Amino acid sequence: MPASISRTKPTTANVVKIRCQGTPREMGFDQGAGVRDKIHAASQILSHLEAFRLQQPGWLPYPVYRWLAEIKSRRYLAQCRESIAMNQRLAGIAEGAGVSLNAICLYNAIEPLLSSVGGCTACPGACSAVAVRGRRSATGEPMVARNFDYLPLIQPLYLVRESCPQGRLRAVEFTSAPLAGAVDGMNETGLCITFDYAFTTDTPSAPAAPISMVISEALGRCQTVSEAADWISQRPRWGGGLLMLSDATGDIASLELSSTRSHLRRPEEGVDVLHHSNAFFNDTMQQVQIPRDAVYADSAPTALRGRRLHQSSESRDQRFKELLDHGELLDAEKLAALMADHGSTNTPNADSPCVHSSYWQTTACLQFFPQTRRMRVAYDTACQARYVDIEF
Repeated sequence: MPASISRTKPTTANVVKIRCQGTPREMGFDQGAGVRDKIHAASQILSHLEAFRLQQPGWLPYPVYRWLAEIKSRRYLAQCRESIAMNQRLAGIAEGAGVSLNAICLYNAIEPLLSSVGGCTACPGACSAVAVRGRRSATGEPMVARNFDYLPLIQPLYLVRESCPQGRLRAVEFTSAPLAGAVDGMNETGLCITFDYAFTTDTPSAPAAPISMVISEALGRCQTVSEAADWISQRPRWGGGLLMLSDATGDIASLELSSTRSHLRRPEEGVDVLHHSNAFFNDTMQQVQIPRDAVYADSAPTALRGRRLHQSSESRDQRFKELLDHGELLDAEKLAALMADHGSTNTPNADSPCVHSSYWQTTACLQFFPQTRRMRVAYDTACQARYVDIEF
């Protein structure tokens, strides 16, 4: 059974919310100025990021290594012809925060870079998402629950951003201070998108924007699951992921993505629940996924070496199947308890929906309610989640 959850009184003390509006550059400036201190703190955090430091040649001083990485990231993103607006947003973030554009480009490029097969150093963590609707929803409305399992080191950079792009749809997004893109979000029409990382082996044929940037663009343009899935699938992108999609009509779907392929997975006939973690379900997508038997090598962070890369994903997917096959009606509290599950032994570990490990853990929990345009967020492990309601 799912673990019980600590129900302390919600507090907004650690949930930073900012509002960004106007042109892409103006929105970036609002973000940079609004979380200036957090963006400046990112420099020190990056220097302690083991996954990043492991790619540094032993003979190369860190300042030079970082400088070279910044230049490479800026050159790459500048070549993304389909993402002119996002590059303007990056420039605005840098200007507003008073940091170099090169540094902002590095922060925005680091996740797809580190999740590539060539440098499988495992910065992207474990993540889980569950969507329910119809007969499985106690209220009848669609709901999406999401655990963002990542490095606690990065947690101080988290924020909720209200994006109001000129001439586009308004959205509330979960992201981190230096990022132009969104990790998760919901727009004013009720379209919801969450992003679980995946480990893929293919690369784009030309420079392309990271998936987080594509998500933010989709939230500004699309209104339904089908519209978002079609638009994202056709968009040039860099990286791998599983996107949980939901909208105000009750439609839910899981979009599996790599740099060159996509597959939309919907619930089976008569089934009103869907889940995924970090591993593809579709056979065609699995062809561009790091093999099931792959093991973290010595190039990975110390805590992961010798561990099978897909072990946690497979265990979490199996556990979700066990818990969801009971057919129980789910409301917000029961969904929260499901995401807080510690496995059949009820022992906190790296392979259960609520992740606890010596490397990454559940660092944020989110719930989305597309019909009522509500969002709940907690910067905690799922078993200790103190949810805060975010007004749309």
